[in-house]
Amino acid sequence: MSSGKTSAGASKNGTQAAGNGARNTTTNLKFTKDEELKALRDMLLIRRFEEKAGQLYGMGAIGGFCHLYIGQEAVVVGMQMALKEGDQIITSYRDHGHMIAAAMDPKGVMAELTGRRSGYSKGKGGSMHMFSKEKNFYGGHGIVGAQVPLGTGLAFANRYRGNNNVSVAYFGDGAANQGQVYESFNMAELWKLPVIYVIENNRYAMGTSVSRSSAQTDFSKRGLSFNIPGEQVDGMDVRAVRAAAEKAVQWCREGNGPYILEMQTYRYRGHSMSDPAKYRTREEVEKVRHDQDPIEQVRNRLLELKVSESDLKAIDAEVRDIVNAAADFAQHDAEPDVSELYTDIYR
Repeated sequence: MSSGKTSAGASKNGTQAAGNGARNTTTNLKFTKDEELKALRDMLLIRRFEEKAGQLYGMGAIGGFCHLYIGQEAVVVGMQMALKEGDQIITSYRDHGHMIAAAMDPKGVMAELTGRRSGYSKGKGGSMHMFSKEKNFYGGHGIVGAQVPLGTGLAFANRYRGNNNVSVAYFGDGAANQGQVYESFNMAELWKLPVIYVIENNRYAMGTSVSRSSAQTDFSKRGLSFNIPGEQVDGMDVRAVRAAAEKAVQWCREGNGPYILEMQTYRYRGHSMSDPAKYRTREEVEKVRHDQDPIEQVRNRLLELKVSESDLKAIDAEVRDIVNAAADFAQHDAEPDVSELYTDIYR
């Protein structure tokens, strides 16, 4: 995101502060009370899960890398609201939120984080490498940008089979500068593949601001030379995300080829648990939390709909119970048998 715009690119009225001719998604889409409640619960589950994962990492119960999704919850929750059974998602190493949104069992996700045999990759993949074919979740990928050609391949398979499914490939602003991304764009448009490229622009990649790393900071324009349409979206507002997602999904299902959605979002934590995030001020983070937090936006709308504080606290308590149960399970589940060292190996 360019510096000098409002935080995470959103204006006060809910439309994007996008310039240079980019198309904007407004928040005209209204949610019913039930939809607001579902969005709140889904985003809360992701946030509480990530907070617990951060705690377990600090305790040494989780090894390796751990990239938290706190602050970006509206992106994946809003996208999932527009998908149907059979649609696939694939993402990078900041993947726990995508797994939870795809209805993967929090116990299985947490068990994988702690390296236990009940984890989604049998305790051998860890934070960055989990899969669930049953839930159409194809990873979790540690190599920057590697999931983009894979997501394009999923779309190719869908077109080949004629099943009317759409694949969603998530990647960040840092990965958007990878060469394999543009090779994928070219093939996707050439063959009219049903793939939505979701660029989760959280402004800092691995620690360098977009304004210092990208010649074109309007990521919705990254597909212009391939004739791929794109738009900027307020990735902190779940309603705006869903509205944009529905438009993109319809575009793909009608056989028009790929679509790019730049989600202007923000991560509250560092790039990974080992990142102190000294490249930005505490005041900047607190301003986004105060002005644009995706969960608080939904919570405030529910209060306006006369949902009581006690009801909202009950939802949070229920979510915390689920997360605590997952953490307890993950810390007491058995470790993989030594024989697992020799399984799932391809020569």
